[in-house]
Amino acid sequence: MDESLFKCAPDVVPPRLTAGTTVAQLIAAMGRTSFEARNVSRGAHLFARMIQEGDTIWFGIAGAGIAGGMGGYVAALVESGFVDVVCSTGAQVYHDLHFAFGLPVKAISPAADDDLLRRHGDTRIYDIGIREKETLEAQDALIRDFVRTRHDRLGGRELASWEFNLELGRWAAETAPHPERSFVVAAALKGVPVFWDSLANHSIAMNLVRTDREGYPVRLSAQRDIFDSAAIAYGADATGFVELGGGGPKNFIQQTGPTISQILQVPFEGADRGLQVSTANEREGSLSSCTFGEAVTWGKYRTADDQKLIQVWAEYSLVLPLLSAYVLDGCAPRRPKDLAAQVPARRRRLADAEAQGRSKA
Repeated sequence: MDESLFKCAPDVVPPRLTAGTTVAQLIAAMGRTSFEARNVSRGAHLFARMIQEGDTIWFGIAGAGIAGGMGGYVAALVESGFVDVVCSTGAQVYHDLHFAFGLPVKAISPAADDDLLRRHGDTRIYDIGIREKETLEAQDALIRDFVRTRHDRLGGRELASWEFNLELGRWAAETAPHPERSFVVAAALKGVPVFWDSLANHSIAMNLVRTDREGYPVRLSAQRDIFDSAAIAYGADATGFVELGGGGPKNFIQQTGPTISQILQVPFEGADRGLQVSTANEREGSLSSCTFGEAVTWGKYRTADDQKLIQVWAEYSLVLPLLSAYVLDGCAPRRPKDLAAQVPARRRRLADAEAQGRSKA
């Protein structure tokens, strides 16, 4: 009989947990088991390597995790210098501010009579309860107040979404009673750009329709978002993507590579490392922006190395706390890159590379 191909593989020896087990010990124990527990452990170690080796780290945040209170994890990572750029939905930026301004968000049962909730002025996102008047309408009024009071900084030019969110976070830092509860505030104070995956499908944009009509127009540019995000990626020595869920945020951060190489025709090989936490399935198309292997063929990542690209098949509210606790406990804080201040220089660098390529064509 031929020698086993498993000969050099590690033995599976059931780990034992004891009282006082640390996060690092738990992650190590999970790595000695199987299935998604092992992938969570591998992902935690990959995230730590991104931090320790100086990657420019992008966080893609889909779904409703921020509305459910997970912005605190993101804020802690931002404040430790472990997140350099964020792409989330406009809805999550909007809901994040409920916590900063002390607007009611409740933990409820998902087994609700939705007709009854509607009659009482209650709305919900699964097991998150939000009042229509006291939360949503109050938040709408705050967004409009921000636009009016900061219109001298917002109006008269085209804005990328990160520029709008930078001003929004700074304003909330000055005016909200609980700014420490907001990842948008933390990002603004640390110079972390926060992009939206879409300029249109959320309540902030809905409120901009009204402020436009009231004489406070704000012009957002999708093209500026795309070029600025590409410029950040192009100027990085190494890039790591951490993707919570799929959808638009995942696609937005991964399209930076093809924007540079395919559209602008500037040589670029994509991101160096990627970690994705999602329950999506590629077999029927819901794994937005494809598997990591497919992404390599599009120039979104440099190589299909399974030590650098790790997929965790899980719902991210279970995994983000483990990842966050692991790196916050085990990695030294990094000096923030303050990419918000660097975007103009990075724009020029990418534009110069594009112009040089055209001159040679």
